[in-house]
Amino acid sequence: MTGNGKTALILGITGGVGGATATALRRYGWTIRALLRDPAKLPTGLGIEARRGDALRPAEVIAAAEGVDAIVHGVNPPGYRHWETTVIPMLRSSIAAAKASGARIVLPGTVYNFGSHPPALAAEDAAQVANTKKGAIRIAMERALEDSGLPVLILRCGDFFGGPAGNSWFGQAMVRPGRPVTRIVWPGRDGVGHAFAYLPDVGETIARLLAREADLPRFARFHFDGHWFADGGELLAACRAATGRDALRLGRFPWPLVRLAAPVVPLFREMAELRYLWQVPLRLDNRRLTAFLGAEPHTPAPVALREALRTLGCLAAAPVAEKAPAR
Repeated sequence: MTGNGKTALILGITGGVGGATATALRRYGWTIRALLRDPAKLPTGLGIEARRGDALRPAEVIAAAEGVDAIVHGVNPPGYRHWETTVIPMLRSSIAAAKASGARIVLPGTVYNFGSHPPALAAEDAAQVANTKKGAIRIAMERALEDSGLPVLILRCGDFFGGPAGNSWFGQAMVRPGRPVTRIVWPGRDGVGHAFAYLPDVGETIARLLAREADLPRFARFHFDGHWFADGGELLAACRAATGRDALRLGRFPWPLVRLAAPVVPLFREMAELRYLWQVPLRLDNRRLTAFLGAEPHTPAPVALREALRTLGCLAAAPVAEKAPAR
């Protein structure tokens, strides 16, 4: 596709959602600029302009955002750590840059906003409850964006999969990256469903929403339904279909060990705080999104899971050509 004259600044391009959004926007003709502390981490040959800088330094983000039309705020501290000291300051940098450039801020949202007793099906205006540390921070992020008066697009999603392990339950806890998959670990209770968001579909959704900039309200918030697995057995069946391996088995997540080690292992402490998301069903109501776009981009579960496992090095397969997710 030829260029559309628009430029997006991506914060967190080496992470899952930042990279997926950059890939999708390029298909729609956007010029992509990325801010990285180490530009050498960005592979060459992608046609992406790399700028050296730190999302915690507003002046560097402002300089990188000069002349852009959108700022994709896809940066997060790794391993669920240091949220209290980094998340809000990084967002302030993006707000300052958007005020200087006039760009729309794009924020990939989460389900943390709804607290430990969420509605089973949450609409965009469902009550936000800050009874966890991450929930309070996420609510504060969205409030800061709404109060900024800037053009904003928030797309709330379930747990990401389909990219690098990073801050992903799928890549960090449910499979073992770099090893042939023999089992799928299910952290949830029996009979309790869980929402997942395939990253290429998320990126495609953001790209389609930004393609309709003229129709978006100043503060736009949508919910992405993604893939809903009613329990571990349903996910296991989808993974067997994805891999052709009927011998795949379902494993249990070692929550007792996580609780025991949480006081001394920071990652386990952060994971323990989020356990409630595996104990209660929480699905995002995407009717506003489908009314706006006509349909939510959706790659069939076996296809998405096969590519996710290949990306994590759990399957031996030839690289696939870049293509847009199915409608």
